[in-house]
Amino acid sequence: MIEYGVKSFIFSSTAATFGEPEYIPIDETHPQKTINPYGHSKLMVEQILSDFDHAYGLKSVSLRYFNVAGEDADAGGELGERHIPETHLVPLVLQAASGRRDNIAIFGTDYDTPDGTCVRD
Repeated sequence: MIEYGVKSFIFSSTAATFGEPEYIPIDETHPQKTINPYGHSKLMVEQILSDFDHAYGLKSVSLRYFNVAGEDADAGGELGERHIPETHLVPLVLQAASGRRDNIAIFGTDYDTPDGTCVRD
């Protein structure tokens, strides 16, 4: 990226870099104490990007998502996620893109909040 003049970078990180919450809501100043390899690997990349900023001026931002595509545990207690009916965003979008679904509905502008959008932790 340095060789080709890239000046900024957006990294898709995870809220797993925070580990178990010490307080809620979690904010950007919350301590990062990972508890699994996934969170640790994302935190390592965030740290490397910080090093690249200091060394080369490569500016970056890390987006720490809490739940990108949705989770829904299996009601029968089986391992994995329940996908019948499918409620997860990514599979629904892929089904629509591949023609296996006519469309997907997007919600989120009519919540009883000041701006009409959903409030998440």
